[in-house]
Amino acid sequence: MDDVVLRDVVEADLEVFLEQEHDPEAVRRSRFPARPRERFLTHWRTRVLGDPANRVRAIEVDGQVAGNLVAWWEEDRRFIGYWMGRGFWGRGIGTRALGLFLAEEPVRPLYADPHAGNTASVRLLERHGFQREGTVRHDGDEHVMLVLRSG
Repeated sequence: MDDVVLRDVVEADLEVFLEQEHDPEAVRRSRFPARPRERFLTHWRTRVLGDPANRVRAIEVDGQVAGNLVAWWEEDRRFIGYWMGRGFWGRGIGTRALGLFLAEEPVRPLYADPHAGNTASVRLLERHGFQREGTVRHDGDEHVMLVLRSG
């Protein structure tokens, strides 16, 4: 079984995250367009890592950066999001990493809104107790609104 750990994000991780975001299959599934390098790095340095209210973790598997998990505030709601490199899909890594992250993140309710067509992501969240509370639209695409109220 793969050894999954969460750790703080370091600057070198950003290049891995950028590469993962530019994977065409990941873009297709998430319906999240890959950003140009400088825009991506600026976003991560200022809005993600630069906001002390965010909880940001790198997912590491057997010494390799597999992806990231982030919790942030949007108005009065706490959201989570994650991204994993394709080489780590389908191995239970997301399930273990999300479980570790939810144990660290105390805020409830906690929201997530994956693309409706990303059934693997929706199932992952539901396995951890998130419940469907409708749909929302982002840039014309339907997303499932999921909420974790306890746990």
